[in-house]
Amino acid sequence: MATTHGARHTVPWWRWRDNPLCRRSDVAEAWLLIATAVLALVLSGFAGLAAAGAVGASLDDRRARTSTVPAVLVENARDAAPAPVSENGDGGVWAEVRWTASDGSRHTGRAEVPADSEKGDQVTVHTDGDGRLVSAPPEGAEAHFQIVMSGITVFFVTGGMVLLCGWIARARLRLRRLDLWEAEWRQVEPSWRRRMTG
Repeated sequence: MATTHGARHTVPWWRWRDNPLCRRSDVAEAWLLIATAVLALVLSGFAGLAAAGAVGASLDDRRARTSTVPAVLVENARDAAPAPVSENGDGGVWAEVRWTASDGSRHTGRAEVPADSEKGDQVTVHTDGDGRLVSAPPEGAEAHFQIVMSGITVFFVTGGMVLLCGWIARARLRLRRLDLWEAEWRQVEPSWRRRMTG
């Protein structure tokens, strides 16, 4: 390592070269850096794919357990008290509806309906296996977005955790190297000091 005009130059792959100043901890640190990078890529890739697959399977299962049934609006959508806009931004509001379950029983509840719907209009609602109202499962671009985002999120979280563990291990190696240097300096210092003062 030399300094010229204030610039620092390093010898590439110096930890693998035959160098009397290179310690086993230097080689271990170099291999740790490579292993950390490889593990971060491999594990985060597998974790991201697994997360995306799990979310996709969960959405498929949710769609399989959701049924669409016809319902009748029992109030004007614009009169629904407080009627929040739906999360997917399609302008829907929550209003009271009435529907008949597959066993013939009648039910009422609040479901998302078009904002311009009026009392008596027929709308389509979604129910689960127990006949309870549920929100429509995401499909198409919305489902694809959720799958992709879950995979990307898990990819970066897993990679970050692996890199953090590698950084901690590298810091411990550096501390151990400093301790070894200090111990060796204690052995060399007396003779070096005698030589300097003699």
